[in-house]
Amino acid sequence: MSYLAGAAQIGLVMVGAPLVIGLMRQVRARSEGRSGGGVLQPWRDLRKQLGKQLLRPRGTTVVFAAAPAVVAGTSLLIAAIVPIVAVGSPLDPVADMFAVVGLLFLGTVALVLAGIDTGTSFGGMGASREITIAALVEPTILLAVFALSIPAGSANLGALVAHTLEHPGQVASLAGLLAFVALVIVIIAETGRLPVDNPATHLELTMVHEAMVLEYAGPRLALVEWAAGMRLTVLLALLANLFLPWGIAGADAGLLAVALGIVAVAAKVAVLALGLAIGEVFLAKLRLFRVPELLAGSFLLALLAVTAANFFSTRAG
Repeated sequence: MSYLAGAAQIGLVMVGAPLVIGLMRQVRARSEGRSGGGVLQPWRDLRKQLGKQLLRPRGTTVVFAAAPAVVAGTSLLIAAIVPIVAVGSPLDPVADMFAVVGLLFLGTVALVLAGIDTGTSFGGMGASREITIAALVEPTILLAVFALSIPAGSANLGALVAHTLEHPGQVASLAGLLAFVALVIVIIAETGRLPVDNPATHLELTMVHEAMVLEYAGPRLALVEWAAGMRLTVLLALLANLFLPWGIAGADAGLLAVALGIVAVAAKVAVLALGLAIGEVFLAKLRLFRVPELLAGSFLLALLAVTAANFFSTRAG
């Protein structure tokens, strides 16, 4: 049954990622007084891109061609190891935050190298900005999850979720609240959302992610956009299950429990995506030199979460 839950997680992320992006775009459109293209519009865009001719800019190497597959592959692997629908997946022994952060960084580096490989000024500019943000984001994710792992006594994500189910009160602790805020900030930065980046812009002075993928077209562009949606969906699901894991199926769950886990995580991700989209309506993009200050603040919050968790753990011991 664990293999069924693992397959359900991967399928849910693949199918649901464009829907999450569509929901966020539709909420923003309605909030700004526009009709919007509908929740299914990202799926229609992907279908259109997949039907176009495969193009490759002159002078690029295999790095440019392979980057979309690397980003999509790492996103799917994260979806397979992270406890989204159920705990106790076949890859549960390697499901710690070091593996997740490593896979996230591998996908980021692939896109960064692809942006540099194009030889354009936009690609190099976006790659430089992206790697700077990644260097500040990844340590914060590790610290925030480490704060949660201190009371659980394990860095395994499945163990963290199981510990939260057994001790729900610890989520509302000082360490838990600090870690939650830090993770929200770095997830926004990691996925290129406002106020760190604006996924809807094509202004050369403000682009980060979009600058690296300007040269992509057709199926490769579809794969890049699909992978970006999967990264956002996986990180929102991980955030929900680390702090509100209710509804997730157990290690020996049956078919009904897996189905309930799918419904539960879909509802939680939809609520988080809705809140993120509403927040973006009232936020403006930060100036580039202000982004490190925001991420440094999230790192400080994560460090304080570790300190608080260690302090209360020592007192309890």
